[in-house]
Amino acid sequence: MTVRILCVLVAAGCGVVSAAETGGPAIRNILFLVSDDLKASVLGCYGDTICQTPHIDRLAERGMVFERAYCQGTWCKPSRTSFMRSRYRDKGNPTLGEHLRNHGVHTARVGKIFHMRVPGDTIDGTNGLDVPECWTERYNAPGREAHTPGEYACLNLDHFTSEAEGRESTAMRHRMFVTVRHEGDGIDQPDWKAATKSIELLGEWGEGPFFLAAGFVRPHYPSVAPQRSFDLYPHERMPLHHVPEGDLDDIPKAGRPGLMNENSGIGEFPDNIRRMWAAYYATVTFMDEQVGRVLDELDRLGLSDSTAIVFTSDHGYHLGEHEFWQKSNLHEEVVRVPLIIAAPGLAPGRTQALAELVDLYPTLCELTGIPVPEGVEGRSLLPVLRDPSARVRDVAVAFDRQGQLWRTEDWAYMRYRDGAEELYDMDRDPGQFTNLVAREDAGEALARMREVADRWGEGLEEPGALSGSRETP
Repeated sequence: MTVRILCVLVAAGCGVVSAAETGGPAIRNILFLVSDDLKASVLGCYGDTICQTPHIDRLAERGMVFERAYCQGTWCKPSRTSFMRSRYRDKGNPTLGEHLRNHGVHTARVGKIFHMRVPGDTIDGTNGLDVPECWTERYNAPGREAHTPGEYACLNLDHFTSEAEGRESTAMRHRMFVTVRHEGDGIDQPDWKAATKSIELLGEWGEGPFFLAAGFVRPHYPSVAPQRSFDLYPHERMPLHHVPEGDLDDIPKAGRPGLMNENSGIGEFPDNIRRMWAAYYATVTFMDEQVGRVLDELDRLGLSDSTAIVFTSDHGYHLGEHEFWQKSNLHEEVVRVPLIIAAPGLAPGRTQALAELVDLYPTLCELTGIPVPEGVEGRSLLPVLRDPSARVRDVAVAFDRQGQLWRTEDWAYMRYRDGAEELYDMDRDPGQFTNLVAREDAGEALARMREVADRWGEGLEEPGALSGSRETP
């Protein structure tokens, strides 16, 4: 059967899976939705009580919510390369789109799936590092970004203006602290355009089968959203994230990101940290609206009963936790990502099973009945979709320029190139405030995690389980 695939900026997996296999209707289509720089912890379905994300939350109600999903790259380029090739740190595999096309699938990209510079490629309307062989057809979603008319702020400089001149933009030093309260209704924004084009393609393709990948750029900086989205989040009501006194004392230099409160200037302005949270929430809500528009059209066209949907992000983000900003480090707020997979015939639920973004590729292959290439390094999540208590891996890994993370259900262990280490008890210390490496009573747990890391370094496909009872430092 010819399969056409529809990808939308969320991770989705769909394919021709029989009713007998899923217990429901056959899966003909895939909708793949990917957000940019979205931390799992700000979504309502992941427990946030402030941010309004009703459309992603309703997707969660009909899909499997992965509580412990992890990216492999800690910034856009390596993460997107890894999940589109199902490779940890190289390009030793055809892209997902190429593989699907080789099996008769029509693939389409709208917006950002592979790495694009935001704001640079967004303003220019260019393809960035997109792989043309991946797609039968592809479309960009340009926008003016920091140059959007409205109330502009560069919050680490405490600079506010409505003037068009002098705004921090592409490749400029302070661009990641820019917010714009858009004067318009949002129809000129990249994510609105990406949703609109996705809706158009859905209408053209009929019943499919298809694979559509839609990539949204928000909440990636600059934080641009219509005023109505900002109105939901008065900055005065935004709580500041708790940072214990001396929190940085046990975090090695290699474990700290390039941008922190002190060296960015944002730490001088607590109210502006609140404004950063308000702007992040506003852009997440605007992105959520666009996801909702696409999901509504899928329902209106009667395609929901034959389409598998995946929603995810390339990585998370820091907004002042540990006095950290942005990404490119191995702590939980960066490496943990939202992942929701909704497929016809598969019951909704929530799972604590560890998952990696490299697992999406083989999962989509299995859902579509397409063979999994030998070069794939991920593992299909289909067993977990059928049974949330199932497990397909014992360890999730992530990489940055300084080192590597090994994450089990109970522990997070980082090892850096300079020999420094971090170890956190994720049951008792989910905020990662106490590095246990120097604690004598953590010695057995540290030894076991070092063994996991060493085995992984020897090239084993799977680092292996921490067998036996859980050790408590």
